[in-house]
Amino acid sequence: MDTNIVGVGVGITDRFRTVVEEKVSRIEHLAPRAQTLEVKVTHRSYRNGRMEDDTVELTLDGKGPVVRAEATDADKFAALDLAVDKISEQVRRAKDKRVDARNHPRGARFEKGTGELAGIDVEPASVEVLRAVATGEVPVQDSDVDEAEYSPVVIRQKEFGAEWMTVEDAVDRMELVGHDFFLFIDARTDHPSVVYRRKGWDYGVIALAAQASPAEQIAS
Repeated sequence: MDTNIVGVGVGITDRFRTVVEEKVSRIEHLAPRAQTLEVKVTHRSYRNGRMEDDTVELTLDGKGPVVRAEATDADKFAALDLAVDKISEQVRRAKDKRVDARNHPRGARFEKGTGELAGIDVEPASVEVLRAVATGEVPVQDSDVDEAEYSPVVIRQKEFGAEWMTVEDAVDRMELVGHDFFLFIDARTDHPSVVYRRKGWDYGVIALAAQASPAEQIAS
């Protein structure tokens, strides 16, 4: 497996590279089909007196879904250990799910008449969750704000290609990347949807139904 290490705001020492290579064998044992491991180390300094820290992001790519994990610590070696533990656990859980799926087929299905999902433990989003998503409760940092104005909220923007998949596949992908949500297009309905983690092993799903644009509504 090829290993690529990149440092942002921090130099990558030979010692760190040696430790990464030692950790790679553990990941290769769990994911023998993986082809590349991307290791990104980002050093951050803060203007509010907060202690500097390092974030280690791991991206495992190969045959199958991409697996990601990240961890932050004042010491990049400690952050690396935490990130390796996370990605190893995500790969292990994914393997256990595949074995369980072979032994106990899920047989999930979408009931067009009622709009309900059967055969998967997913609950529709509550009214409170839908209202929070519609109104927005997290302040967004304006990119035009002067740099001298400090805001504790940092919004990172990423853009990905649309993927059509079932709800259960989206839940699996969410577990693999270690996030609390996953955005996708439902293959059964063609609606943009997002699955999210609830308490325990419960999950929820929010879908956007197609509606006329505001301009079309005014014209009508």
